[in-house]
Amino acid sequence: MSETGSVDDAHWLVINGRKWRRTDPVLDDDTLARLKSHLGRGRSGVRTAKKAGDDEAVAAARRRTGLAKHGLGERGPYWWDSPEHDRIDRANDALRELDALDD
Repeated sequence: MSETGSVDDAHWLVINGRKWRRTDPVLDDDTLARLKSHLGRGRSGVRTAKKAGDDEAVAAARRRTGLAKHGLGERGPYWWDSPEHDRIDRANDALRELDALDD
């Protein structure tokens, strides 16, 4: 990828000069939607908890956000370095942990 931030690379997205890892393209639509739902809930939870000054709730919301981003392949090991079945397993493991947070 060039220093100017070409978005042609399937691994990275550049927004305002900052490079972000793309979501793993192997994920099916249902898995993707579920992980993104958890991600949105986590981000919203961080904002709400910060406004309330609730450090414990901030930590819990950040955990949800982090798990979702790992499941999406946006954090942790580069998804393109792993076989597809491992990437799908990673997403499903993240979903199990995320869903358990709601129990």
